[in-house]
Amino acid sequence: MRTAMYRSLAATRRASTKLHLSRRCYSVKSAPERKVAVLGAAGGIGQPLALLMKLNPLVSNLALYDIAGTPGVAADVSHINTRSEVAGYMGEDQLGKALEGSDVVIIPAGVPRKPGMTRDDLFNINAGIVKNLCTAIAKYCPNALVNVISNPVNSTVPIAAEVFKKAGTYDEKKLFGVTTLDVVRAKTFYAGKAKVSVSEVNVPVVGGHAGITILPLLSQATPKANVLLSDEDIKALTKRTQDGGTEVVEAKAGKGSATLSMAYAGATFADACLKGLNGVPDVVECSFVQSSITELPFFASKVRLGKNGVEEIFGLGSLSDYEKHGLETLKPELRASIEKGIKFANEN
Repeated sequence: MRTAMYRSLAATRRASTKLHLSRRCYSVKSAPERKVAVLGAAGGIGQPLALLMKLNPLVSNLALYDIAGTPGVAADVSHINTRSEVAGYMGEDQLGKALEGSDVVIIPAGVPRKPGMTRDDLFNINAGIVKNLCTAIAKYCPNALVNVISNPVNSTVPIAAEVFKKAGTYDEKKLFGVTTLDVVRAKTFYAGKAKVSVSEVNVPVVGGHAGITILPLLSQATPKANVLLSDEDIKALTKRTQDGGTEVVEAKAGKGSATLSMAYAGATFADACLKGLNGVPDVVECSFVQSSITELPFFASKVRLGKNGVEEIFGLGSLSDYEKHGLETLKPELRASIEKGIKFANEN
């Protein structure tokens, strides 16, 4: 009788395992083939971003590109037992091959911030890098969704737009400045102060991606705080969100910038783009895109993502007096950064 029971248990386990495996196989087979390219994959953001994208089951082909060091990163990441096939590409002569057939291109390439540096200090180096990479994107994968992480995003996104316009491939629905880290920080800081579960928090962050151009709309945060947040608390949360990058740079004492949290934010936004491409409904994230919700040509706000990239750009909604003042305060600086990017693209 005991032997029969063991046989029955073993048969049940085998059936359960077979069902589990069939479900896994079905889910992988049913997901569309999607190629993601990471440009700057050997850098401080690029390496953890490559790891996180390798873990994403929506990715079937992961192309890792950098000017040096990519074969090692690709070999390392390729040993992870997940769906995607990994290939490393190194040097400008391999950039085209890395990009061909890409559905999503993520650009963390460039130099990081160091103590005392602003995102604007990075401009002269990173502007040229983004321009060159976007020139290649226009040639080899003009229909890809392009996620720009390289700072200063307020300028590098307009540079990318101008490059694509000159190449005749510009689609404003497919170009994104990744501001997700501002949202990630706002959620974390708000949850801590408001005494609510961080996993349930949503805080829209609008404007741009540098200093005072970052405007968390804490009046729209959900769920509502379990403790009363004073005006001073709101100001402090806003400032900490705006200065989050500087907080990390100073904590690392000259040895780096926000690489791990930025990689997480970049992977989160790329995942949203992939879900949108695959037809998942109601995928909404904040991003710095071409926009008409203000008088500025580019602006970060909530956008709905779909099969063509941006499907809908949401308005700002109801703002507190403090947020209205912040909005007007950020506009001149954001406008100047946008114009600086456009000017660079047109003069170089």
